[in-house]
Amino acid sequence: MEDKNKKIKKEQGVSQADIERLELLQKANEKVGKQLSINSETGNIEEINELRELIGKEFDNPEEKYRIYYNGIRKLLMDFLPKGKDFKEVRDIIYDEKNIFLNLGKRKSDNNGVRKSDGRMTYQPVMNEILDIIVQWVGESQNPFDIYRAFYELNEKHGYGHEEYDKSALSVAKAMLKLSEK
Repeated sequence: MEDKNKKIKKEQGVSQADIERLELLQKANEKVGKQLSINSETGNIEEINELRELIGKEFDNPEEKYRIYYNGIRKLLMDFLPKGKDFKEVRDIIYDEKNIFLNLGKRKSDNNGVRKSDGRMTYQPVMNEILDIIVQWVGESQNPFDIYRAFYELNEKHGYGHEEYDKSALSVAKAMLKLSEK
């Protein structure tokens, strides 16, 4: 390397400072995404793979997503929404609003009754956002119309729209919104 640098210096009249800059540029290109750091506990120099850390932060944790969905979102709604055949339509409408949000706006009515997406696989921050709303609802009112309004407004905020229903279900959905007004 030194012979090569001396040859360049002689041929082109490159200064020592220019050669040092070139060497630094070469070294910078050798290890992309890695950085040297001094460990504050041991005093040793360590190489940190910045790309690996960045990727680790961006991807979701499957086990955590499972817990959030099944032990949080699903369980709380099943435990605190009204039970029985008489309330099935109310529950289904609430679940539809929840699923539109978890599926980032995909509706069953867009594809002849098939959403073509799975809310259990959505991004973890999206799950956390809806779980926070459910936890707040459980702590405050537990009124099914209030959680429907919260999901409805969440979808409005994100511009996702709402499920398209037949006249009967649409009138129930409108009544739920009306009954949740404060």
